[in-house]
Amino acid sequence: MADKQTLARPYAQAIFDLARETNTLEQWSHALAAGREFAANADVMAIVNRPTISEADQIGLLSSLAASLGDTYVFGDASGEGLNVLKLLIENDRIAVLPEIADHYETLKSEIEQTVDATVTSAVELSEDSLAKIRDALAKRLGQHVSLSTAIDPDLIGGAVISAGDFVIDGSVKTRLARLANALTH
Repeated sequence: MADKQTLARPYAQAIFDLARETNTLEQWSHALAAGREFAANADVMAIVNRPTISEADQIGLLSSLAASLGDTYVFGDASGEGLNVLKLLIENDRIAVLPEIADHYETLKSEIEQTVDATVTSAVELSEDSLAKIRDALAKRLGQHVSLSTAIDPDLIGGAVISAGDFVIDGSVKTRLARLANALTH
């Protein structure tokens, strides 16, 4: 069997094409985030994968779960596009691939919106002013809009690590100390 990334790609592309055509990129983003949640839940997947549960019951359960997780549009849409996607995923035994579909979809969405997700990990919480400066500098360097999230890691001692995909700037004190120790011992 092909790996999950390979299986997810055509579904993500089809969903992305549909979302662009219907101007529902953000709604699908929320729906796929909900799908990621229930596909990652072992209890939900145990119920969905029972051989005795009908396809209609599977769709009903998953659309109800999606609604409870904040998707009130796509998987409950009266036009049926979201329900058709759920049906297709169930028929092809691909519900477990929803997290990878969501990842690929977000990559496609980011490309079209020319945005990049970046994370700033620091030893302490950074001020809004500092985050704005980092966001602006990254946007200038990468030539894209930057969606910035933060994380705290006290082990960094000071400074920060900024990552955006494969692009990483490590300005942490922890790394600087490790480099100094390495230089002194070699």
